[in-house]
Amino acid sequence: MQILLSLFYYFYFSVVGIYIIFIPKVLSEVGYSGVAIGVLLGASPLVRFILPFLFMRGLQLDSRIFNYALVIMSISALLFYLSIEHFYLLLLSNIFLGVGLGLVLPYIEFIALDVVGRERYGKIRLFGSIGFIVIALILAKFMGESRNALYYLLALTQVTAVIAFFVVKKIGKEEQRDVKSLQNDIELLKDYKLWGGLILMQMSFGSFYNFFTIVATENGVSLDMTVYLWSFGVLFEIGMFFMQAKLLRKNLLKLLEFTILLTAFRWFLVYAFISHVEVLFFAQSLHALSFALFHSAAISYLHSYYKNKTLAQQFFSGITYGLGGLSGALIAGYIYEYFREYLFLSSSFMALGAFIFIVLWEREKRLGIAQVA
Repeated sequence: MQILLSLFYYFYFSVVGIYIIFIPKVLSEVGYSGVAIGVLLGASPLVRFILPFLFMRGLQLDSRIFNYALVIMSISALLFYLSIEHFYLLLLSNIFLGVGLGLVLPYIEFIALDVVGRERYGKIRLFGSIGFIVIALILAKFMGESRNALYYLLALTQVTAVIAFFVVKKIGKEEQRDVKSLQNDIELLKDYKLWGGLILMQMSFGSFYNFFTIVATENGVSLDMTVYLWSFGVLFEIGMFFMQAKLLRKNLLKLLEFTILLTAFRWFLVYAFISHVEVLFFAQSLHALSFALFHSAAISYLHSYYKNKTLAQQFFSGITYGLGGLSGALIAGYIYEYFREYLFLSSSFMALGAFIFIVLWEREKRLGIAQVA
C-alpha cells in the first residue's frame, strides 16, 4: 500500500508540475493574453473554493464520488489537449480538471493518514515533491515544441487516475473509517482577520505560479535555468518537511507571521532582481519558509483552533488555495497585461497585507485570553 500511495503522490504532483510550470508558457505561445491566461488558470482554484461549501451542506466524499472524480479527471485532461486553441472549451476543460483533482487528492490524503499514520505520512508525501522536480527537469529538455507539455499532461493524468483507482480498491471497504459529522464551528466572517491573512498570502503567489516562467524567460533567463530555479525551490521545500517538526511546537501564529513577512521579502527580491540568477536562487530558497513551513503552520493552527478539524482543512484548501489562488491569478493576469514591471511588487504588498491581518488576529486572540483571565 505504501508503494501505491508513493506512486500516486509522485504522478499527481508531476501533473501539478506540468500545469504550473509549463502550461502558462504553452498558453502564451498559443496567443492568449495575460488576462486570458489568468482566467483560464483561475478556473481550477474557483472549483476548489466551491467544493468545501458542498461538503458543508452534506455531500459525502465516498468511494463512489471518488470514482466519478477519476473519470472526470481523465476525460477533462483529454479535452484540455483537444481544446487548447478554443478559449471557452479550454475554460470548461480547466473547470472539470479542477473538479477531478480537487476531489481525488483529499480522499487519497484521508486514506494515507488512516493507513500509514501521521508519522510516516511525510515520507510518502515526499514523493510528490520528487515527482514535481523530475518532470520539470525532464520536460524542459523537450520544450523546443511547447505543446509537448500537453502530451505529458494527458498521459500522466491517466496514469495518476489508474494508480488512484487501485489505491482505493486495495484498501477495501473494511479499512475505510466512518467520519463522524461535527457541528460546523467555522465562522468566516467572524474570523475574517485569520482567513483574510491566509487568503492574501495565497493571492501573493498568483504572480509566481502563473507568470514566473514567462517573466523570467522574458528577462533573459533561459527556460532550462528557470526550471532549475523551480526545482531548487522544491529541494528546499523537501528539506523543510524533514526539519519542521521542532518548529511546529512553537507559537504557530508567530510562525505564520514570520513566514509571511519573509514571503513579502521574497517577492520584492524577484521584482527588483528578475534578471539576476544568483538572487533568484536565493529567493527560491525561501520557498522552504513561504510554502512548506507556512502551509504546515497554517494547517496545524486550524487543526488546534477549530473543533471540526476535517472541515477546517477542507476550507483551508478551498478558501485559501481556491479563492486566494483564483483572485491571485486574475489580479496577476491584469497586472501582467498592463503594469508588467510591477507584477511581483504587487505580490510583495499582498503578502504584507497578509502579515498585518495575522498580526491583528493574534492581538485579538491575546486580548481575548487576557479578558478571560
